[in-house]
Amino acid sequence: MRKFIFTSVLVLVLGLVGYFLVIYYVPYSEGYRAGELVKITHKGLLFKTWEGEMSQGVSEAQRFKFSVESNKTEVLEDLKKFQGKNIKLTYIERLGTFFWLGDTKYFITKVEKND
Repeated sequence: MRKFIFTSVLVLVLGLVGYFLVIYYVPYSEGYRAGELVKITHKGLLFKTWEGEMSQGVSEAQRFKFSVESNKTEVLEDLKKFQGKNIKLTYIERLGTFFWLGDTKYFITKVEKND
């Protein structure tokens, strides 16, 4: 009986660790988006996350919402510098997200000014 409980707990723990590793390290897709940076904000009650929004056209339906990890200081500085300007974002899309990382599944890895 002890062996069964130990094996069950071990399988459960390894499954959870595997799930977290896949969600964090395995990107679902990678891509680029271009448009005008509308906002970048630091929000949250317990866990502060960086969230942004980019307009890709005239309509409200053409808004790209994204998150930035707090350890990406160069990306955050570029976003603050290019507020209101046309930019090109490089991003990864994850299968899911964790509440301490951000609200969206899209995480910015690079920012360039679009001329």
